[in-house]
Amino acid sequence: MKGESEVDSSDLKFFGSDPGAVKFGNFINYYSFHDVSERIKNLHPQMFPAAKDNQLVCLDVGCNTGELSQALYAYLKTIYPTCDICMLAVDIDSTLIERANESNENPNIKFITCNIMDLNDRLHIQNYLDSCKHKAFDLTFCFSVTMWIHLNNGDEGLLEFLKLIKSISKTIIIEPQPWKCYRNAQRRVKKSGNSFDLYESLKIKSNVDSVIEKTLSEGSHTKTYESQSSSWNRRVHSFHFVNP
Repeated sequence: MKGESEVDSSDLKFFGSDPGAVKFGNFINYYSFHDVSERIKNLHPQMFPAAKDNQLVCLDVGCNTGELSQALYAYLKTIYPTCDICMLAVDIDSTLIERANESNENPNIKFITCNIMDLNDRLHIQNYLDSCKHKAFDLTFCFSVTMWIHLNNGDEGLLEFLKLIKSISKTIIIEPQPWKCYRNAQRRVKKSGNSFDLYESLKIKSNVDSVIEKTLSEGSHTKTYESQSSSWNRRVHSFHFVNP
């Protein structure tokens, strides 16, 4: 697992001539194929807790070029019209973050390059929380991120990630990829002459959805909502922190 090392810049490029054959899900022009409005349609007010103060601090993991982050901000304003909303949006690919910053006109959204599986990079996330005088994010969004963390960091890495976001989040909004997406990703990179090195060693496979739900539901959080399937057959789930 690359939890304590930097990602090689060559790993961030797509394999061969297929822009869809990527190692970390850092697709070029991703939102040209998955319109952000489709994801917003799968959100529901019941996913979100009542505001406890006038500030809402959010984290968006795997933000790509930021279109969804900006749409999430606009949606949250309809749920929390009187709140001051701040959002940290992170992605492993600096080129995507550069594009996000070029198009960003919202001073309340901060885009930074960050590998959430890197211990040093996590300090940027903690520093943002500290700057907002928060101990945890009110909302953390993870759209189509879990598979890439799993493929590149193994079963232990996936569980580590899930436990991490639980430790820093009051509410988690997550869209996991089912196992068939893993098979498609492996097949795509193989066609380009590469492979995910840890793919064959994964033990969490066909039950990946239930493992993610079980891990997020244990102890501190409870599941509060599950959306209908999206046009690409994925569901969005919400988990809320439960006061002991």
